[in-house]
Amino acid sequence: MGNCVFSSYHETTSQVSTAKVVVHDGRMQEFSYPVKVSYLLQLYPACFICDSDEMGFDDVVTAVHEDEELRPGQLYFALPLSRLKRHLPPQEMAALAVVATSALAKCGRR
Repeated sequence: MGNCVFSSYHETTSQVSTAKVVVHDGRMQEFSYPVKVSYLLQLYPACFICDSDEMGFDDVVTAVHEDEELRPGQLYFALPLSRLKRHLPPQEMAALAVVATSALAKCGRR
C-alpha cells in the first residue's frame, strides 16, 4: 500500500497534470505521460479500469476500453473483475472514496 509514482515538474515549477490510478487495495500510480488502459491491464490482470467520472451511486460500473489513453487530471480505479457491470451500492462507493482519499493523501505527503 502507499505505492505511488510522482509527476515531473515544468521548468517554471508548475506541476504537470497527471492521470491517477487508484488500485482497490489502496496503491496509487500517477502518469505524466500517455498511457493506454491496455498497459494497466497487463499490470493488473485481475482488474478492469474505470473512470471515476463515470461512477455513480447505484450505477453499473463499466470499464474504460483498453485502447483508450488515460486523460491527464483524471482519477481512475483499477477494480476487481468481479465488480464489472455490477451495481455500485452507496457503501461501496463510500469505501472507494476513502481508499482514493487515503492514496491521494499519502502521495501528497511525499
